[in-house]
Amino acid sequence: MIKKNSGETWKQLKFSGWNQLRNKYALSSQGRIASYKKDILQDGKLLSGSFTTGYRTLNLHRPNSKGTLYIHREMAKLFLKKSSPRYKYVIHINHNKLDNNQKNLKWATLEEMISHQQKSPAKIAYKKVQANRTVGLKLKAAQVKKIKDTLKNPRRTITIKKLAEKYGISEMTIYRIKSGENWSRV
Repeated sequence: MIKKNSGETWKQLKFSGWNQLRNKYALSSQGRIASYKKDILQDGKLLSGSFTTGYRTLNLHRPNSKGTLYIHREMAKLFLKKSSPRYKYVIHINHNKLDNNQKNLKWATLEEMISHQQKSPAKIAYKKVQANRTVGLKLKAAQVKKIKDTLKNPRRTITIKKLAEKYGISEMTIYRIKSGENWSRV
């Protein structure tokens, strides 16, 4: 039996293979997950789900389908209206991946999602730690300066692949230096 919270509504989850399972599943507008047989409030059981890359998930063994359902995505499908087909991603407004309340979720475009991720307190803290890191680096600041100067040179003859080989680093590291993702302080 589940006690309904004030202002909470429940909606049944319908996904590929849902009607072949023994139990039915539902989500509440407050982000709670439950399984039930006939009536959510009478015979329902709250589920905690699992965690996949920081997101709450529900792992179900469904015929001919992958078992993982991301709760925030399912919540958005059930409770939020898309204003355009361009909105394919779901973001957590407060950056807390475990807060799946419908008020904390929003459909977003790829550009909006990327921009939102860059403003995450965890991402900002990570960037700060990386910027001040001195141990375990393959390059010194002087080498990065030379790489940046080489990349800026309009008459550059060396390829990015050769530049990476010269410094013993990956091509991706060169691209990240070029974009400012890595070593932006130099």
